Amino acid sequence: MKTFFILAAALLFNLCAQAQSKVYFTKEISPEALVRIYKALGKETKGRVAVKISTGEAGGHNYLKPTLIRDLVDEVNGTIVECNTAYPGKRNTTAVHWETIHEHGFDSIFAVDIMDEYGDIRIPVKDKKHIKYDIVGSHLANYDFMINLAHFKGHAMGGFGGVLKNQSIGVASSAGKAYIHSAGKVQSQEEVWNNLPAQDYFLESMAAAAQAVADYFNGNIIYINVMNNMSVDCDCDSNPAAPAIKDMGIMASLDPVALDQACLDKIFNHKATAGDDNKPLIERINRQHGTYITDYAEKIGLGSKTYTLIDIDNQ
Repeated sequence: MKTFFILAAALLFNLCAQAQSKVYFTKEISPEALVRIYKALGKETKGRVAVKISTGEAGGHNYLKPTLIRDLVDEVNGTIVECNTAYPGKRNTTAVHWETIHEHGFDSIFAVDIMDEYGDIRIPVKDKKHIKYDIVGSHLANYDFMINLAHFKGHAMGGFGGVLKNQSIGVASSAGKAYIHSAGKVQSQEEVWNNLPAQDYFLESMAAAAQAVADYFNGNIIYINVMNNMSVDCDCDSNPAAPAIKDMGIMASLDPVALDQACLDKIFNHKATAGDDNKPLIERINRQHGTYITDYAEKIGLGSKTYTLIDIDNQ
């Protein structure tokens, strides 16, 4: 009987280990490393490929540079995709957004698509606690596969930005961004900032929207977080604070929850030294209850916070 319980426990342990999501990691941040970690995932792109990034607000300088991502975008024959913002700046209308895209050099290297340039569409959401649908750029329908290529950093409203934010707020049209930010109350740039909800409602709305996009692509998404230039401020900030923490590397997964959680763990478990301080970023995340988004995303079934970290530098 004792042997039976030992064998059963071993089997259960193996099953749990197999069920854990895999998160791949490399310390190297380079065009070659991005291609290498994409290939490590073992899931090839197919059809028309959207590469979702943030083009960065005018004046900012921490966004993922075209020279860094070029080899990966070329490898998958992808199109850079974005949507207009819901706050005043140089990306809140199509006209000024194109100017910023040009200033940052994206359109000189890649095909670029502002997905809500000609309108938006609604896609279903499973979790209707706050939002009843997700409003995304209409051109999302033109793509068969998405690479969610996020810059991991702080964020004034969400606490941090990773693949979950990039897939929710990032894929939403300008109206969709207002809808998520207001937890389903309004859909216009003019009204949203006077209709902000409780913080957790906003984070729950982001998780629901991210799940809607995942369901829309039916598994045809891969997720990458680049952990460089990690200011406490987002790339949507035209004058971000200087990063206090040093670059860490690149992480990738087929599970967005596991990936963002792995990056959070990397930040929170980091040992601060002079010139390499994780405390400001942790304070920003905690101030906005940012870690709650992975809790809620796991709760609604978008992914798992439990993961196995695989260092591809040691393979």
